Amino acid sequence: MSRRVLLHVGCPKTGTSYLQDVLFRNREALREHGILYPADRFDAHFLAALDLMTLPWGGLETEAVGAWDRLAAEVREWPGTAIVSHEIFARATPTQVERALSSLGDAEVHLVLSVRDLVRQIPAEWQENVKHRSHITYAKFLDTIRDPARESKIGSWFWAVQELPDILARWAGSLPPERVHLVTVPPSGSDRGELWRRFSRTFGLDALDLDLTAERENPSLGVPETSLLRTINQRVTSIISPPDYRPLVRELLAHQTLSRGVASARLGLPPEDHAWAQDLSRSWVEAIADRGYDVAGSLDDLVGPDPGTFVDPDTVTPDLLLPSALDAISALLVEGARLRAVEERLHEEVREAHAERDRARATLTYRVKHKVVRTLEDSPAGRGTLDAYRRLKRRRG
Repeated sequence: MSRRVLLHVGCPKTGTSYLQDVLFRNREALREHGILYPADRFDAHFLAALDLMTLPWGGLETEAVGAWDRLAAEVREWPGTAIVSHEIFARATPTQVERALSSLGDAEVHLVLSVRDLVRQIPAEWQENVKHRSHITYAKFLDTIRDPARESKIGSWFWAVQELPDILARWAGSLPPERVHLVTVPPSGSDRGELWRRFSRTFGLDALDLDLTAERENPSLGVPETSLLRTINQRVTSIISPPDYRPLVRELLAHQTLSRGVASARLGLPPEDHAWAQDLSRSWVEAIADRGYDVAGSLDDLVGPDPGTFVDPDTVTPDLLLPSALDAISALLVEGARLRAVEERLHEEVREAHAERDRARATLTYRVKHKVVRTLEDSPAGRGTLDAYRRLKRRRG
């Protein structure tokens, strides 16, 4: 069996969370068909990406040390097809790309890049910033990424993981075009399963019976929900540490609660920014159309939808924020009640353990044993006898 590596390197906000969840939950089934998804935990490839690029990430980078080398070693030892997938690989420098490709050994490497139009990607990236504690306004975010200098942290990150020609220049420059695969995200309103079908065809998963139940997704928020989350960040990020923010704000409030506002206005671009994004996307399509890459979907998907009614998330009125705020308060109250019940149950278990201990200490057998131990501990010979008894008990136990 020939060795192949399907290296999926981005982009963020292109259905990658769902893809990686399916791959992780079905990794044993994939192995049975000669396909390796090397992961002992769901975020294994994320840690490998952090390690490869030595990226700081709220303290997780210390946990990531050595993760890329371990993953690459497992891929090298696999005789069939291996899949590596994480969207922040798109950020890699040419030197890091060279290291990644060389560390995969003599396998036939195929690059996979999932891509979506800028009209949807730009609002999605601002929202992702807000989900990660930022309280930058939408207007400031748009000005930042349109700054030609691209020197800001937000601007440099955005273009590193979203500028399609540049990502392909870094990752695909040494590969023949037939080994470069683009998966375009279908237009809004398409059949929900179409993106998976495009992924499935590209990764050779069409004929496999996989569990496609969505367990880990990165759902989008509407305009009022994102505005509320940004306001919350202004109040809490200085007093809530990242380890507490992730489960309480990003997961509980954003993903599990506020993302359910399906009737809310969707984030879009102001007219001037919308026209700029479409023009830039068209220039990208022209730049790569004749390169001979395999495309699952259509490059026309990258131009993006026509402008709809723009709702400015920086000027959302209180009446629009109120339903989302009440949902957030309700979710926090329910979570508080759940945690209180857990705490009370733990206290009860501790009380029962203490009561059991007290009952044991009240018996004649316990009092006699306790007196013997205290007597033995008063002399060196007695302490030696106790040590020997305890070692013997550990061996038998």
